[in-house]
Amino acid sequence: MSLRASILLSLLLASFAGATAHAVDFAFGADLSFLKQAEDRGKIFKDGTNAAPGLEIFRNHGYNWIRLRVFVEPVSNNLPNDLQYTLAMAQDAKKLGYKFLLDLHYANSWADPGKQPTPGTWMDLSHKERTKKVFTYTRDTIAAFREAGVLPAMVQVGNEVTHGVLWPDGSLPKNWDNFADYIRAGVKGVAAGSGKAPQPKIMIHIDQGGSIAKTKYFFDKLNRYKIPYDVIGFSYYPWWHGTLMDLRDNLAFTANTYRKDIIIVETAYNWRPARESADRSGPFPESPEGQRDFLDELTRIALQTPDQRCKGIFWWEPAVGNRGNLVSRSFFDEDGNSLPVLNVFDKYTRPKPRTDGQ
Repeated sequence: MSLRASILLSLLLASFAGATAHAVDFAFGADLSFLKQAEDRGKIFKDGTNAAPGLEIFRNHGYNWIRLRVFVEPVSNNLPNDLQYTLAMAQDAKKLGYKFLLDLHYANSWADPGKQPTPGTWMDLSHKERTKKVFTYTRDTIAAFREAGVLPAMVQVGNEVTHGVLWPDGSLPKNWDNFADYIRAGVKGVAAGSGKAPQPKIMIHIDQGGSIAKTKYFFDKLNRYKIPYDVIGFSYYPWWHGTLMDLRDNLAFTANTYRKDIIIVETAYNWRPARESADRSGPFPESPEGQRDFLDELTRIALQTPDQRCKGIFWWEPAVGNRGNLVSRSFFDEDGNSLPVLNVFDKYTRPKPRTDGQ
């Protein structure tokens, strides 16, 4: 073999090895927090014509991570996501080999950029007492998962915390010192609850996947408080967070600037028109095929992030039962029939069929 051929072969093998390692490390994920409730209520999900448990359907299509949220009890708004419900889901997922990302909301119900409600039983506490409560609640929650044999591999300390947590005391931009106290307490609680087990990675999750300016403002400010974390999480919904090019540019900026791993921890696209995307043009038609094409293009962009810093994608939520408007972003129609988007990760996670007859 010539020297030139040897060099080319070495480069090819190195490139293949790097791609293989990245594929193994990449989180092909779904937030399936509503799945158990839907199935407990009798919802049947089908992969083609075959009915099967939802966790098995996703596992058969290459999904290797599950994201589950948990609310502070008592949970309000008829949501199922208390500790016992989430423990049961995590145990079912572990049996199928999923890795597990836990999303701590620090609220009795939805926490997001538009609302970060302080749990009712925490309202009358002083800031110092509430900070201690964040620590003990986090510690005890993580310990419960550890004792059940399902310690998460990663934990979000708060959900979409762009505008803070535990309003009004921890709201942003007004109360950065208070916010930092809460996030620091949560991080310490994860470590304490893990005991002698390997500590889960810490994710800080904001909603601005397509904005360099908002990402820079938040993480520059956060880093001044020297709070330890491992992963930057983004939500990216194209009707709120910019174009796919905006996302691509922000992934590159974040990878190059902060040298942290990144996960697109919430994303979705509608297979039929929905209220949230009304009057906002999207990159693809709102059709089953357009939904598939969106996830396919999103995955391609994520995999091209500099230094392979983007480590995963989680869809929110692909198996919601009959939850009204949320069905429009599901991977299943109202009758439980799977849609083309379910197959997108197959080409990344399934071996190519043999063509040599063996």
